Amino acid sequence: MRVGMTMFFQNYADWERYEARERGEPVADLDPGNDVKRYEEELDTALAAEDQGWDSLWTVEHHISPYTMIPNPLQLLSFIAGATSRIDVGTMVVVLPWHHPLRVAEDITTLQYQLRGRTPYIGFGRGAARREFRQLGIDMNESRERFDEAIQIVRLALTEESFSFHGTHYDLENVTMRPRPRDPQALIDNFHFSWGSPSSAPVGARFGLKPLIIPQRPWQEYHADLEQFAAARAEAGHAPARPRIHMNVFCAETEAAAAEGARRYIPQYADSARRNYELDSNHFATTKGYEHYAQQSAGLASTGDPAKAMGDAYLANHVWGTPQQCIEKMRGISAAFHPEEFMLVMRYGDMPQDVAEKSIDLFSREVLPAVQAIPLEEPITYGAAAPA
Repeated sequence: MRVGMTMFFQNYADWERYEARERGEPVADLDPGNDVKRYEEELDTALAAEDQGWDSLWTVEHHISPYTMIPNPLQLLSFIAGATSRIDVGTMVVVLPWHHPLRVAEDITTLQYQLRGRTPYIGFGRGAARREFRQLGIDMNESRERFDEAIQIVRLALTEESFSFHGTHYDLENVTMRPRPRDPQALIDNFHFSWGSPSSAPVGARFGLKPLIIPQRPWQEYHADLEQFAAARAEAGHAPARPRIHMNVFCAETEAAAAEGARRYIPQYADSARRNYELDSNHFATTKGYEHYAQQSAGLASTGDPAKAMGDAYLANHVWGTPQQCIEKMRGISAAFHPEEFMLVMRYGDMPQDVAEKSIDLFSREVLPAVQAIPLEEPITYGAAAPA
């Protein structure tokens, strides 16, 4: 089993000030030194992962808010490629509607060169944060259409020296891309798709993308999503694929210390996600293609305390405990989903660097080897027959 570390770069402590400023209230200007400190600390943590035995480094894409301060994941991974020698890299995700797809193809190709034979695992998504779409000048109602066109263009740019594409949002005539990828099929074979709503699961699958789970709901609900994903892949002529799975992790020597840390920091991550996606707002009800988010928002509102409800859900879903407890939880998730890889975020919320590094060091020494020793199993077919 492969195990990667995910870089998030959160500035959770700035949410109150940020939201007040967004509402137009008079607040102090941001001290940029806070972002600088967090960025430098997180980069140091990431660069230690190779020597600690991790298989890969992953990152995300978000703009505007303190949620995660990584506006260009491929740029960050290019730095990682030059600063390391063994470790693979991945995105969870590049949000295709926010970019010109030809530029995405160029950046992926360049990253493949910079890795010098190592593997980039590229996850794609269509985005779900209203403020990010608004400030980037993209109509959120168009996200699914833009995703569909963009993923086709990325594939064409990688596989065809010259191509044309005529769609609603992109009109390209006899365009090319240089440099040509050193191995276009290797890139495409490692394309993944992450979704938030069950109806979105087949969107990426029909283009041959593999599943990437970033859990926002109880684990058991993802089997239905993966069944739809597998059916869409099979219909398009693709064999069943193992998912890659992201989780938050907190590891400590004792159950009491693990519970204390997890119950403080994991709900902070959940709260940051709630705020970034405005999950207790009703705007999803009037946004095309986000019907599941509207239902989720209504469900959160009905709890009377959306922040606590999300925090409790994340505590139930993610991995925390003593080393042995972490191993057992990850073995259980592996048995249930037959994943290809776990991608774990080890620092989130307002977790200080020394707390994160203590958890990471313990996990790297006592959990990582045991999880890497979990044998890969055949993908679950969910009744979808592999193509002949």
